[in-house]
Amino acid sequence: MKLEMEKLIAHLKSQGFVFQGSEIYGGLANSWDYGPLGAELKSKLKKMWWDFFVKRNPYNIGLDTSIILNSNVWKASGHLGNFNDPLIDCKECKSRWRADKLIEEKFTDMNVGGWKNEELENFIKEKDIKCPKCGACNFTNIRQFALMFKTNQGVVEDEGSTVYLRPETAQGIFTQYKNSQRALRKKLPFGIGQIGKSFRNEITPGNFIFRTREFEQMELEFFFSPDDTTDWFEYWLEKVQQFLLEKVQLKKDNFILREHDKEELAHYAKRTVDIEFKFPFGTGELWGIAHRSDFDLKQHQEHSGQDLTYLDPATNQKYLANVIEPSVGVERLILAILCQSYKEEQLENGERIVMELPYALAPYSIAIMPLQKQQKEQAFNLFEDLLQEFDATFDETGNIGKRYRRQDAIGTPFCITIDFDTETDQSVTVRNRDTMEQERIKIEDLKDYLNNKLK
Repeated sequence: MKLEMEKLIAHLKSQGFVFQGSEIYGGLANSWDYGPLGAELKSKLKKMWWDFFVKRNPYNIGLDTSIILNSNVWKASGHLGNFNDPLIDCKECKSRWRADKLIEEKFTDMNVGGWKNEELENFIKEKDIKCPKCGACNFTNIRQFALMFKTNQGVVEDEGSTVYLRPETAQGIFTQYKNSQRALRKKLPFGIGQIGKSFRNEITPGNFIFRTREFEQMELEFFFSPDDTTDWFEYWLEKVQQFLLEKVQLKKDNFILREHDKEELAHYAKRTVDIEFKFPFGTGELWGIAHRSDFDLKQHQEHSGQDLTYLDPATNQKYLANVIEPSVGVERLILAILCQSYKEEQLENGERIVMELPYALAPYSIAIMPLQKQQKEQAFNLFEDLLQEFDATFDETGNIGKRYRRQDAIGTPFCITIDFDTETDQSVTVRNRDTMEQERIKIEDLKDYLNNKLK
């Protein structure tokens, strides 16, 4: 079954995962709010990333830097001068598009990120690429559109008070690199991880939460000596794949590795590999791993006048560290998980929708259900007890079959039913989401049973 995005979006809204932003006021284009279940999933995913890449990795530490930074940060990083989109307008219907995305959506195996404006314009004409809205092939020349959100800090709005919402979390890490290294007496190699909001004034956002103007990033900047012979790029490329396969449990067939060629590489990059996921709307970038050389620290050293070199205690030499950057968008990773998890199954007694979420990411691990009203008090007492150790919900509305379907639809791995026999045999029925098989388990053994299963 080919997943339709409209069907997935409708399901996620109805079940409380994702809502349209400002919906009671007619919404706001490309604005999405995470509902009660989506917020739980998002929180668990961020914690999973933090545990894997920061807390449980022997090299790494974490930061939480400001969204608004000194504007000189963005001058040094090149964002103020170079962070633009190539915009093109249809002369017939006046709609506006990104020229590079028009090409890549027509030719899904192409990546034209490094092309000049003239190359983009000529290709659109030669291939007769049409306006998605009206079907005409009559476009203006490309104009560059600044992607950074601009605002003012302080009481007077003038050029001196202009600041920007950060378009990425990485620069906060670079500006606090020296402080972090000194404060914790870190020796190279070491990494700094951060999770936080970023903002890009995308002219053509879309595909649900895949490309949004407000998003979260999970970024790691790994610093090492330019003379270090360890292949840290391969190390982090392997770690990212391990996280996707073992923790997030994405299927290997659902994503690919795409190496950037020389023409596509940024001028400062030594190597870049994108991990791309096969979304219903086409293959799209999920996670990027880039070797950024010493470019970022060099830029900030030159513009700030501060010494960002590292004094190697082994050689007594000073140098600027090189950087490997694995970076992933929280929303894109969530979308990949949701796309893979959504299933429709035909059963003897009808259809069921099930979200086969990894146990560790499911909003609720267990649902406690009284079979009849008579068992409500006993069921609720068990719910309160289990809630201290497990992410649990209490479901008492409708017949038991409907409740099972409801929990399947939000991805709850196990349903626990308290019935007429529970009081006498001190046992409950535990139903598995994926197999729909049921087991009778003693209440005194229930916590151990669930802990073993949820591992």
